[in-house]
Amino acid sequence: MSGSLSTHVWRPGCARRVVIDGFVPVPRGSVPLPYSPPSWPAKDPSDVLDYELDLSAALAGNAGDAIGSVAVAVTPNATGDLVVNSVAMDGAVAVLWCAAGQAGTVYAVRVTAVTLAGRTIGRVVMLPVESLTVAAPPATALTTAQGAIITDQNGNPILLGG
Repeated sequence: MSGSLSTHVWRPGCARRVVIDGFVPVPRGSVPLPYSPPSWPAKDPSDVLDYELDLSAALAGNAGDAIGSVAVAVTPNATGDLVVNSVAMDGAVAVLWCAAGQAGTVYAVRVTAVTLAGRTIGRVVMLPVESLTVAAPPATALTTAQGAIITDQNGNPILLGG
């Protein structure tokens, strides 16, 4: 059957979803716990992945309200750092497509959403970038008969002829 097209419906990947807590009142006289920003799972510098921020708790009780626009700022933001390629909205969920980044750096991603009803909600989510790919061992690495690489006490491969 020539000329047929397959279609794919993209859905956000919930494995990289952060859900904000609701707005819980703090009783008078109590001291709130220090805020610790949430964190998305780490990405490799070569990954281009979708990351979500679910703002449903902030919109609870406001039927029909949804995210109307999203602004994103990343810190640090020098050449080679994390890049937000695009932003989409899916009801109360902001979806960011992130690329690049320096391995060993944790980025602060500030998401500011304005809802259709005019509410502004800003949150910072941390995104660690780590080298998650394993480099191939050198061809001169010493191996066992089964093909396992023999390493020194520091985990470095022992090389033949060196």
